[in-house]
Amino acid sequence: MRIIKEAEERKNEILDVAERLFGSKGFDNTSTNDILNEIGIARGTLYYHFKSKEEILDAMIDRMMKRLIEKAREIVSQKDVPVLQRLTMMMLSLHVSEGNFNQEILEQVHKPQNALMHQKMQERLLAGITPLITALIREGIAQGICQTDYPEEAVEMTFLYVNVAFDDLMEQSEEEKQKKIAAFIYHLERILQMKEGSMKEAIMPLFHKQRMPGSASHPYVK
Repeated sequence: MRIIKEAEERKNEILDVAERLFGSKGFDNTSTNDILNEIGIARGTLYYHFKSKEEILDAMIDRMMKRLIEKAREIVSQKDVPVLQRLTMMMLSLHVSEGNFNQEILEQVHKPQNALMHQKMQERLLAGITPLITALIREGIAQGICQTDYPEEAVEMTFLYVNVAFDDLMEQSEEEKQKKIAAFIYHLERILQMKEGSMKEAIMPLFHKQRMPGSASHPYVK
């Protein structure tokens, strides 16, 4: 007897299986037939929820990023915690050390053949996190901690720099990496017109944790 499931339950089942298969086989090497066979459903049922494998990928990444961003949003809303401390807590919450994400899929994301998945995760995370960090910067401005007329643009510039400077695909010695970290903090403080050394305590912990979804190994998005 065919098991009829509620639409949302079936949709999540498809995403669960796709996430597992994309993680173990890679996006390009997983076919819709693989997903169908794993679940045991007809092709029409799959296409009722998703028109293509690309659409499955979009929904899967959206689901992962929504969980991640909601966790970060909860931290930002804790107004009783100092601004810079919330910044550190929020960024640390984006790391995947707590086992909330499929480790295999994170490895697959950084393989050349899965560039599309990498790009989509990066876009989703940036879109969700940029407003949260911008809100913290605005609080910092209101409290006299920092100053900039372009808080959102400052966040975007920071992400763009970090994506390149701390990509593990770049060959650099530990000494070079530490110099880049020091330079990053130095210039970030100047972009935000902060006292020298004031961001060090907030930023340094981010370079000593496991990576975030979408990142090569550094604590931001790549």
